[in-house]
Amino acid sequence: MSNLLNTFVQDLKKSISPHGNYVLDAYTKLKKIPGGLTILSKIVSRKAPYFQTVDPIISKLERNYCEARMSKNKSVENHIGTVHVIAICNGLEYVMGVLTEASIPTHLRWLPKGMQVNYVAKANSDIKLIARVEDEWKVGDLNVTIEAYREDGVVVVQGVITLWVTEKQ
Repeated sequence: MSNLLNTFVQDLKKSISPHGNYVLDAYTKLKKIPGGLTILSKIVSRKAPYFQTVDPIISKLERNYCEARMSKNKSVENHIGTVHVIAICNGLEYVMGVLTEASIPTHLRWLPKGMQVNYVAKANSDIKLIARVEDEWKVGDLNVTIEAYREDGVVVVQGVITLWVTEKQ
């Protein structure tokens, strides 16, 4: 399976425009293929393997916005049978990272600087993860708004991830 994914990634890289954004280009190409967004999500998780623990699947991606879903299952549940908030935070960091790679101007780079979250309701279903940027991309601190929702639309976690944005060297 690993060799198949590596071959697929290499073929995908060859087909992406050198002037476009590789994450957005991959999303645009793969969303047209049945299971394509699952493949894209798995590729992203391979770059940062700890995301595999929550297995998020990208459902929507555009500049400054990313949405994914994670399933409520035993591997992410806590002792009371709800989705553990740290698992949700892991998923929120995932959508923030995908959004950032799809949105940051080519002359800038980023590092996460901090995360502040509020737990506002029990997470007793599958979770929708959302990250959005509303400010201009520039050097300095940039706040990414993050939210997690239950299937019934109730917010379970909300907060901000602060990025440290600098010029590329």
